[in-house]
Amino acid sequence: MPTALRICPLCEATCGLTLTIDGTRVTGARGDRNDVFSQGFICPKGASFGELDADPDRLRTPLIREGGEFREATWDEAFDLVARRLPPLVERYGADAVGVVLGNPNVHTMAGALYPPVLLGALRTRSLFTASTLDQMPKHVSSGLMFGDAFAVPVPDLDSTAHLLIIGANPVESNGSLCTAPDFPGRLKALRKRGGTLTVVDPRRTRTARLADRHVAIRPGTDALLLAALVHVLYAEDLTGLGALAGHVEGVEEVAEAVREFTPEAVAAACDVDAATVRELARALAAAPSAAVYGRIGGSTVPYGTLTNWLVDVLNVLTGNLDRPGGALFPLSATAPAPRPAGPGKGFALGRWTSRVSGHPEAKGELPLAALAEEIETPGEGRIRALVAVAANPVLSAPDGDRLDRALGALDFMVSVDPYLNETSRHADVILPPPPPAQSAHFDFAFNGFAVRNQARYTPAPVPLEAGRMDECEIHARLILAVTGMHGADPGAVDDMVIARTLAKAVTEPHSPAHGQDPEEYAARLTGRTGAERRLDLMLRLGPYDLTLDRLLEHPHGIDLGPLKPRVPQVLKTRSGRIELLPAPIAADLPRLRTALRERPAELVLVGRRHLRSNNSWMHNVPTLNSGTNTCTLQVHPDDAARLGLTDGAPARVKAEGGELMVPVEVTDTVRRGVVSLPHGWGHDRPGTRMTVAATRPGVNVNQLLDGTRLDPLSGTAVLNGFPVHVSPAG
Repeated sequence: MPTALRICPLCEATCGLTLTIDGTRVTGARGDRNDVFSQGFICPKGASFGELDADPDRLRTPLIREGGEFREATWDEAFDLVARRLPPLVERYGADAVGVVLGNPNVHTMAGALYPPVLLGALRTRSLFTASTLDQMPKHVSSGLMFGDAFAVPVPDLDSTAHLLIIGANPVESNGSLCTAPDFPGRLKALRKRGGTLTVVDPRRTRTARLADRHVAIRPGTDALLLAALVHVLYAEDLTGLGALAGHVEGVEEVAEAVREFTPEAVAAACDVDAATVRELARALAAAPSAAVYGRIGGSTVPYGTLTNWLVDVLNVLTGNLDRPGGALFPLSATAPAPRPAGPGKGFALGRWTSRVSGHPEAKGELPLAALAEEIETPGEGRIRALVAVAANPVLSAPDGDRLDRALGALDFMVSVDPYLNETSRHADVILPPPPPAQSAHFDFAFNGFAVRNQARYTPAPVPLEAGRMDECEIHARLILAVTGMHGADPGAVDDMVIARTLAKAVTEPHSPAHGQDPEEYAARLTGRTGAERRLDLMLRLGPYDLTLDRLLEHPHGIDLGPLKPRVPQVLKTRSGRIELLPAPIAADLPRLRTALRERPAELVLVGRRHLRSNNSWMHNVPTLNSGTNTCTLQVHPDDAARLGLTDGAPARVKAEGGELMVPVEVTDTVRRGVVSLPHGWGHDRPGTRMTVAATRPGVNVNQLLDGTRLDPLSGTAVLNGFPVHVSPAG
């Protein structure tokens, strides 16, 4: 039976797969042992690739709403309707009256990476909402403020470090996030095998924590306090040392003063971590031959998310481990622009505009997704009247899905690019379904920028498009044409326009490989069967490694571009040209953290959790993945269960400011006392959807417990972890 290669698009690990194909059907998936990055590793999600690909509930043709009901339509009918309905709304109410929501799956496809920026540029709307403000925006904000570039995110050098401190992350089950690393579990085991140390700070004894030399069961939401105390100890005990960064950092003395109050004794009660342990953690970091601090969603979706992410890199800087082998390094993607000369840049600014209703400041051009409902509901100039949702299901992923559910029903027009009729797309007037992943080519534009080793891999579509399907890139291109008054033009015109604009700029930049060349002649040299491939070829040619699409195609298992290397000062784009260790917005937010030293902890708080078999809300319709331990239960410590009168397997009532839920109890000592845990992405029980498997095990939507008012003020990220709840027996 024939086989074909495909990079797995189901999580951030980007593992190489070898697919077994029978006609147009994927019958099996195994790890590609020759893949230069993943070397044969595979997880249950990758192994179920064929089952997900063939999901009978995936939409095959567009749907349009008529008389309150959906009917199947031709592609021309669907785009005709978009072109007829959406541009007049822009003309009448202005560009900001069209909201755009981008979901997590966007970064897992070529189309999702290449076309939404073009759509946003064409619409000129400031009403942009993405999954980042439910996840990683605090890291982008802290990186932008410190390094001048929101995408300059240091990642731990997993294969070389001698000491790894993980806080608020569970990469053994998530496969890593903002740290693209196939076989994360194997890399952690290798760390310990070579004599290194793994420390995990997490309120749950996760599968990652079980691998650790030391597990610190912190009280949720207090990560910033603990990290500030570690920084305090480094200064107090003269353990700082910038190493090769000396001369490239400003604000070192100011940080010392900023953390003066955060002594180990001061944070101990709030964190529920004794002062001696805090000092031991700081000393171990400073003494290690090399070390890296890595934090993720547990430290991002909390009230002090940006401060937590800032402190992660402050620790890496002060121990001399930022931008050095074995520490935390900046990846260099094959499609990143060719490095410019070191020197001051434009810097990073927050709050260039604010949301209309609550005045939330933008971050990285985005507004908080938690504010979308009020922007639709609240009358007045600038009200969002139309929505374009691309691979997004905010009814489940954002706080107070019930309110957003109602708000979406009040829109004048809505378009969804989505393979499913789900909890959000059911409100659309037009649904444009992309084909299954086996019928799409793949290159990881986003995740290669966070990879623990520089590499480049491209896999053409293993299976040809079926009759009636449309390539995802063409869907996006035609959508752009439909909303911008160019409906009916050749979809390739979108790619030609992007290529022309990119080259017009590149030929004028002295550091660009295209500098001084004729843009039309340069464009004529590009190869590729599609516009997306030609754009990929252009980005590779303009990138840092002198690559081309043809060369990638000659290496189907990828090209290894070597380990991460130090990139300071070239990577810095701050106005000073240096690492700004205490940016003004961070300093202005620190008094808020100081008040947390005196706050009385809530008796019971809730945290989320990840399952190896799922990725947010978009894999619960696959029988193999929606089974086994992948269950929506409320995990409760035995002592809390006894105190609250809860019984294993029996239902409990969970209440918070956004609502209440009924959910079965799972009594387990893997959560610490005072903490309960519910997974994110469930709640598949709303009418009008077509997700048969998910509906049989719907679970509950944990985000319904929130009303959307809890946000990290710097990043606009929703607080999804560490918020107080009341739990009682359902009876």
